[in-house]
Amino acid sequence: MNSSLRYFLKTAALWAAAFCLLELSSDAAAAQRKPNVVIFLADDMGFSDAGCYGGEIATPNLDRLASGGLRFTQFYNTARCWPTRSCIMSGYYAQQIRMDPPRGRLPAWTRLLPHHLKPLDYRCYHVGKWHVMGAPKPVADGGFDHSYWFEDWDRYFSPVKHYEDDVQAPPVKPDSGYYATTAFADHAIGFLKDHAAQHAAQPFFLYLAFISPHFPLQAPQEDIARYRETYVKGWDAVRQRRYERLREMGIVNCGLAAAEPKFSPRYFKPEVLQTLGPGEIQFAVPWNDLTDEQKKFQVTKMSIHAAMISRMDCEIGRVIGQLRAMNVLEDTLIFFLSDNGTDATMIVRGDGHDREAAPGSWRSFLCLGAGWSTVGNTPFRRHKVWVHEGGISTPLIAHWPKGIAARGELRHSVGHVVDFTPTLLDLAGGTPQLPTGAPPLPGRSLVPEFAKDGSVQREFVFFHHEGNRALRMGNWKTVSAREDANVWELYDLGKDRCEQVNLAAQQPDKLKEMVEFWTRHEEEFRRQAGPAGEPLKKAAKGAKSE
Repeated sequence: MNSSLRYFLKTAALWAAAFCLLELSSDAAAAQRKPNVVIFLADDMGFSDAGCYGGEIATPNLDRLASGGLRFTQFYNTARCWPTRSCIMSGYYAQQIRMDPPRGRLPAWTRLLPHHLKPLDYRCYHVGKWHVMGAPKPVADGGFDHSYWFEDWDRYFSPVKHYEDDVQAPPVKPDSGYYATTAFADHAIGFLKDHAAQHAAQPFFLYLAFISPHFPLQAPQEDIARYRETYVKGWDAVRQRRYERLREMGIVNCGLAAAEPKFSPRYFKPEVLQTLGPGEIQFAVPWNDLTDEQKKFQVTKMSIHAAMISRMDCEIGRVIGQLRAMNVLEDTLIFFLSDNGTDATMIVRGDGHDREAAPGSWRSFLCLGAGWSTVGNTPFRRHKVWVHEGGISTPLIAHWPKGIAARGELRHSVGHVVDFTPTLLDLAGGTPQLPTGAPPLPGRSLVPEFAKDGSVQREFVFFHHEGNRALRMGNWKTVSAREDANVWELYDLGKDRCEQVNLAAQQPDKLKEMVEFWTRHEEEFRRQAGPAGEPLKKAAKGAKSE
């Protein structure tokens, strides 16, 4: 063999070895790549509204996520918009960071999700509602790289207050073709396309916070038409069917909570009935007690609510389609949940209500009301704002083809929105970098639940909103409503998730133990938050009417 041939073979062998090492290195890098994360957050959507949680509303994209992943059956929010969002973003109970009630700036030690994720090489994008009132701007204060921030909760078709990267955008004219839910998806897809073009080597976190189906009930007329005949049998029949489906699916094993026909929505003012007309009604009375005019009006309202959720599902499908087009869907962890239960509120704001306008259009301002809100929260008690199970129970879907082997399984472990921060940090390979003075994160990583139900244990979950208080420890739950603040109820949720059998009189020692535990933690959380920070007059003004 001559020297030239020996040189050629030696060089070829070196190049082959280098190629193999490069290939192995690439495979290892791919195996260690941090997953992308998308959180879809609905606003005032009930536990049983989605098809995969027993509802009759068409949600094919959510249903596919559920059939390809997991559904959690005992996951909790805080019963209200801004405290839930504060918990998701910070990893703390809202009371620990001055957000319930809102008392100015967040404590100096607070870090939001982008502040944790960006040092771990994530790009972070926000679209939709923000409402973390102690951090006024999503980019400047929240740490996101880009944001489309929507702050006009009274107008789906013609927002006056919306922002791109914290800079206010021009108001949208009515009848321009704009619809908030679609616009949110458009912006999310735009951020994803830009990420693919400019930052494809980095993982991303997308937080898409819809305002749907929060009041006012407004939706494209073609979406509403789809449901015009769906609800003619009334709220009692629809609620019963949802309950039966939830039982068939194995999502609940409790009885159906009794309706509360004398229960009045919070913030109710009698003059709203004069504005809305004789079709409106304050209470969730039996359907057969309604007049024909009331039945027709109520069917129309629920048709709009269903249309809003269907449109949201459609837009979620478009965002998922973009993930698929980028070839990243397999390694993207997608969560879907709601910020609180459905809302019994009846109020008129924004541009007012025109009785002659098409229901669901920008000239109308309707709210779901107590009857249909009771359906949305099937099978549980109460509504948004209250911390009985109807106010705080949320669907939670988790979908991640590369990271969750289970398909269509249920997870019955108790979880809370404070769990998102430790979960995302666990997946990103980081540990919380908490400043001096910061208390430990109270949540738990949900990652073990991806493999096996019952893997995550916790001592308690805590609730307090506007005088409504609750504590869950294991299957025991104590709860007290603001309307009767001196009374604490006690339930065994393992047998009675619908809170129908109050055991306070039979178990006084257990009740006393839990109330004292709640009181200690309430005091400790307030101490951790410290005195009120810089006042946010706008946040305080808007807090009660959200």
